[in-house]
Amino acid sequence: MDALLATIPSPDRGVWYLGPLPLRAYALCIIAGIIVAIWWGERRWVDRGGIKGEVTDIAVWAVPFGLVGGRLYHVITDNQKYFGPGKNPLAALEIWNGGLGIWGAIALGAVGAWIGCRRKGIPLPAMADALAPGIVVAQAIGRLGNYFNQELYGGDTTLPWGLEIYRRVTPEGREDALAGVAIDHTPIQVVHPTFLYELLWNLGVALLIVWADRKFRLGHGRVFALYVAGYTAGRFWIELMRTDEATLILGTRVNVFVSALVFFGAIAYFVIAKSRGEREDVAAMRGTTGATAGDTTEAPETTEAEPEDKSVVEESSEDDVAEKDKKNSPESVKPE
Repeated sequence: MDALLATIPSPDRGVWYLGPLPLRAYALCIIAGIIVAIWWGERRWVDRGGIKGEVTDIAVWAVPFGLVGGRLYHVITDNQKYFGPGKNPLAALEIWNGGLGIWGAIALGAVGAWIGCRRKGIPLPAMADALAPGIVVAQAIGRLGNYFNQELYGGDTTLPWGLEIYRRVTPEGREDALAGVAIDHTPIQVVHPTFLYELLWNLGVALLIVWADRKFRLGHGRVFALYVAGYTAGRFWIELMRTDEATLILGTRVNVFVSALVFFGAIAYFVIAKSRGEREDVAAMRGTTGATAGDTTEAPETTEAEPEDKSVVEESSEDDVAEKDKKNSPESVKPE
């Protein structure tokens, strides 16, 4: 009984209704995370010499690409949930029911960001460095959605921070962990809150990369690489604790292998990019990039033309002086 009193209760539902309009906690957390990432990224971008509003312009491309990429990765790696006997392939489009793979979101989101940066004449590595802390904090906020959905947790535990899992049912009496409501708050299971572990880890990664960026003035995409390395290091061990259904390779969850591969790739980039020198001067790069991107601004014309031969000016000045002296001489003065 004492152990249960020390555990973390789950919300009784993950969806609320305003009339016929469903308000899904998962979607609200994702939206909140995107807002925070754009707001913080904008501040960091301006501090690095960028122009206010450019992060929002890039987000117009990156966010939709990221959502599509995240969903594609989830559907590909968990295809058994949507395809096969008795499955509904159209459910793969129901993004509001959860299911976004961070790997696909970052990969395709980066493609969208690249398109946006290219159109604006902005170097992508510099923009990625500005966005990195906000992205990992957005991931932390998004994990709160898993809390409301009662998903992505680990095995049973007696630790005081164990998460209580409730049985949720629909008004028709059908059991539904996402759309249902918990009537009885007696836990059917007390588990490791692996989503909470990842949330806290992500916040720690955000602090790490902000500190490293300020101390070492990282540039050329190295802040982003450090974020990826830090995130995947945590995701590796957290993924091993999860018990939800997942695609397995050699008996191990696929995301464990992906985490390891991406981690080593990020470390390699972080080391190699050091040879590119100190942090980019965004303002200076903008002048060069803008010219290549079709900037046709011309320098203002001078209002006074300088003579090509200065000796001509000197001779002219000497002649003028001589002429004035001649006019003012006594011989040139005529009596009235």
